[in-house]
Amino acid sequence: MATYIVLLGPPGVGKGTQASRLSQQTGLAHISSGDLFRENLKNQTELGKLAQTYMSKGNLVPDDVTIAMIKDRLGRADCAAGAILDGFPRTPAQADALETMLRDFNGQVNAVPFISAPQEVLVERLGDRWTCRASGHIFNEKSNPPKELGVCDFDGSELYQRDDDKAETVKRRIEVYMEQTTPLITHYRDHGKLIEINGLQSIEQVTHSLMDALKNRS
Repeated sequence: MATYIVLLGPPGVGKGTQASRLSQQTGLAHISSGDLFRENLKNQTELGKLAQTYMSKGNLVPDDVTIAMIKDRLGRADCAAGAILDGFPRTPAQADALETMLRDFNGQVNAVPFISAPQEVLVERLGDRWTCRASGHIFNEKSNPPKELGVCDFDGSELYQRDDDKAETVKRRIEVYMEQTTPLITHYRDHGKLIEINGLQSIEQVTHSLMDALKNRS
């Protein structure tokens, strides 16, 4: 039976890093809904074109379009054993739609790790975050600095600070995330699938906690 993990966590908690590490350790594909949208828009797929008709008018893309993108992605060969979902679902309604969809893949959501940390820690982390221009690799001045200041270790491109990582916008990003995600956290807690992970630990310790928690659910 395929394994599906929904990974939750506010901005700055290291969710993307942990999703990549989990993918490497479990062999499950990492599906970022943001990356998936960009791929469909860039490649001008039928779903990408459909999403663009809503986005060009300033409207939200309907759930059924997003769900169709996710279903198409889960149907690829690298998802045969399951996947780690990052950025989807965002609401209890999407969570219910996901469960219905996963029946077609002989699976269900097995676990929902929620990595959390106090707001003041998240604000500080994001203020120290730098992103490479070429491929989006992320570094942190304190916890994960580049070998050479201002230069990406992987492709040598310039590191820059995103506007939404600047202190004045970070706090609001975190508040909006929690407002939007709290119903989803409650939904998965009520279904006995939520696993709370302490995001104050080191990157390696968080990965270890995640792997331990997932082993206990397998």
